[in-house]
Amino acid sequence: MTTLPQHPPEGTGRLRPSAAVARAARTLAAAGVGPARVEAELLAAYVLGVPRGRLALADDLDDDELARLDDLVRRRAGREPLQHLTGRAAFRHLELAVGPGVFVPRPETELLAGWGVEQAQTRPEPLVVDLCSGSGAIALAVAQELPGARVVAVERSPAALGWLRRNAAERAAAGDRPIEVVEADVTAPDLLAELVGRVDVLLCNPPYVPVEVVVPPEVAAHDPAEAVFGGADGLAVIRPVIIRAAALLRPGGMVGVEHDDTHGAAVPDLFVADGRFAAVTEHPDLTGRPRYATASRRADGQHAPGGAAWQTDSS
Repeated sequence: MTTLPQHPPEGTGRLRPSAAVARAARTLAAAGVGPARVEAELLAAYVLGVPRGRLALADDLDDDELARLDDLVRRRAGREPLQHLTGRAAFRHLELAVGPGVFVPRPETELLAGWGVEQAQTRPEPLVVDLCSGSGAIALAVAQELPGARVVAVERSPAALGWLRRNAAERAAAGDRPIEVVEADVTAPDLLAELVGRVDVLLCNPPYVPVEVVVPPEVAAHDPAEAVFGGADGLAVIRPVIIRAAALLRPGGMVGVEHDDTHGAAVPDLFVADGRFAAVTEHPDLTGRPRYATASRRADGQHAPGGAAWQTDSS
């Protein structure tokens, strides 16, 4: 049985995708980037303009394509985010445009978005608000999955707003219900004053990393600091968001806030201490770490005495 060589004869200037991926994976692994094979395949697929699952059927890479791939691998080895190199980030059923100036959405945030969809779908025409919207990942996922929802996305960063509006326009052109983009500071005490008492579901993935925490180089050098760090204890934005959520939600409305994995007790305690929420629940991510807290606005619209218990979602 004859085994075909992985590399073409010298001088042909072409390389099979499998060989190019293997070479790229070795470079990424040596730089500590992982999963190296997966990222090498994604970069090769991007250069060739094919889905990752069809790499084995793709044509060989020519000299120009190999040069592009080598440059992307070099940049990724230097810890530039993969999503910045390809210009796209996957989120639930979407692919979003991302790049410098906007926080790259993470897989764990898909859990919060999914929870929000589950809560909102119980109402025929829900009003959903996404605070600290960034690229628009949560807002656009809800709008795609719940065509009957009115979705309002709030962001203050001019750079992030550019990406948010671009993604909103792309999704509207694709046929999703358009979302409403609002430029505002989510800590403002009069935020969305026209929606007080009307919101069905409020979702927020705020900056929540304590300032002294050392973050990966992809985050430190490329994600906007204002979208990552939340003050000395990581709760500087979460505190006012919880207060404003109580005003914006209708009685029985639901709120979900993502947080640092060290905030598994702190954020639920903030909901309880406010006194205007019931059914306070802490939820883990797929690795079992505390990741987001949820609560419902008390149906009677009143304050409850502080010190009530909260629960952990074990599902």
